[in-house]
Amino acid sequence: MTNNGIRTIANVTRIALIGATAAMVLAGCMRTPEEKAAIAARRAAPTPVVMNATKGEAPTESGLSHSRDGYPNFGAPLTAANVQMSDEEAGNLQQKLTALGAQRKAGSITEAEYQRRVAEYRKLAEQHGADTLSKIAN
Repeated sequence: MTNNGIRTIANVTRIALIGATAAMVLAGCMRTPEEKAAIAARRAAPTPVVMNATKGEAPTESGLSHSRDGYPNFGAPLTAANVQMSDEEAGNLQQKLTALGAQRKAGSITEAEYQRRVAEYRKLAEQHGADTLSKIAN
């Protein structure tokens, strides 16, 4: 036998061993239908819990839609989680704060009175979140 014949046999043997090894590795990756079902169950999205509103009107529709594969679709506009401040309420609050600032500039209100009102508004802001959460929880 010549060197070329020995090399050819060695190459064929090497390729056969690589193919057999690849087949065994890929065969080890195969899963039974039960294993596939268990994996799919672990990967499935959790079941959403829909809670009814305790006060006020029930929401008409969810602001979050889901695509066919179960993942959330953020393409749709989201709705507010709570009742938002109306334009009228925002305007009234802005007028109060503007008037308070104007009174301070004009000197018609003392610095102590101004600081008292600022502290009152800050206290309202701190308590508003906790009060709202307690109303939502009940």
